[in-house]
Amino acid sequence: MHTDKAPAAIGPYSQGIVANGFLFTAGQIAIDPATGQIVQGDVAAQTERVMQNLAAVLSSAGASWKDVVKTTVFLHDMSDFPVVNETYGRALGDARPARSTVQVSALPRGVLVEIEAVAALS
Repeated sequence: MHTDKAPAAIGPYSQGIVANGFLFTAGQIAIDPATGQIVQGDVAAQTERVMQNLAAVLSSAGASWKDVVKTTVFLHDMSDFPVVNETYGRALGDARPARSTVQVSALPRGVLVEIEAVAALS
């Protein structure tokens, strides 16, 4: 699947794949789909862009945050967790999917956060 409202894949993968009634998204980073560039700013600005990108991929499959059953958050620095958590929670609204958060040594293009999601499709 593909939407122009999220960054195009920058490698041999898809923005998302539907299988067995679920949407599995690729990890999204803070790339502005209009420019193809990483958004300027701190981890909060990057997280906002990531959540917008994920929302676009979800929407292209007819899903929303309420359909998401699991997310995985990858952070370059776990001390950013409180800011990411607040931004993530605001984007999700009332949705409360299961979530794992892990610190990693590096992320693509030097970003601070990457998030992937799994949604149940109706």
